[in-house]
Amino acid sequence: MLNITELPLHVLQPSRASDRLLQPLWDYLLFHHMPLISSPFFIVILAFSSYLIFSVPFAILDLLGERVPLFHQYKIQPERQPTMGMMAKSFLTALYNHIFFVLPAVSIGMFILPIPALPQDAPTIYELFVDALAALLLFDTQYYIWHYIHHKQPQLYRWIHAVHHEYMAPFSWSTEQLSIPELMAVGFWSNLDPLLLKCHPLTIWFMTVFSIWMSVEDHIGYDLPWTLNRVVPFGLLGGAPAHDMHHQKPSSNFAPFFSHWDRIFGTAV
Repeated sequence: MLNITELPLHVLQPSRASDRLLQPLWDYLLFHHMPLISSPFFIVILAFSSYLIFSVPFAILDLLGERVPLFHQYKIQPERQPTMGMMAKSFLTALYNHIFFVLPAVSIGMFILPIPALPQDAPTIYELFVDALAALLLFDTQYYIWHYIHHKQPQLYRWIHAVHHEYMAPFSWSTEQLSIPELMAVGFWSNLDPLLLKCHPLTIWFMTVFSIWMSVEDHIGYDLPWTLNRVVPFGLLGGAPAHDMHHQKPSSNFAPFFSHWDRIFGTAV
């Protein structure tokens, strides 16, 4: 996670003319929103607000159910509809975790992590795409291993991962229904990987929003024709069908986003 409290004075000035397409956006953020984007809490606000914004439309669809047949026809497990109580429990779990664990962890990190300076130049489109993809692939690998181990070891599953498997049919709010140890593991990789890969801050923010969209989409419980697993060719992404099957058959489909590790190790269903 970026932890920035001081910046060189030259960064506060708009960058020189650049052929980078994202440079005007980056200059605007540096010049007009420096206090916000330099705060270590910005990434937390960005991530949690993305979770809220992406989850609400599908929560409404679940509550409307058969009254919206255009969407209900794509429900993977139509016999299992989440209730308002189930949704409230998942959301309140996520909110509790962020208030009592994520925010204190970020506050502690402010005093022990080094303070990088924001770069003056924006990333190129190519750099943003390649770096974000590399970070997502690295996280996908890490979580596949972690996920597989926690399903194969009964104690680890019971103490750490079972919270996420309370419901056989996932729904959007259940995306972040996690135990504290699992949340800390996911948060550790999500923040460490972009730093190891030396990603630009703009790339980190883009990847944060995009990965949360992918996570919510995995949990929506709808096999919609325009979701990423349908748009991206060759079945490279598992999407909601794969993760829905994982909740029905927990010994399958361990990867969070991509499908290659499940195919390679024979855990794809």
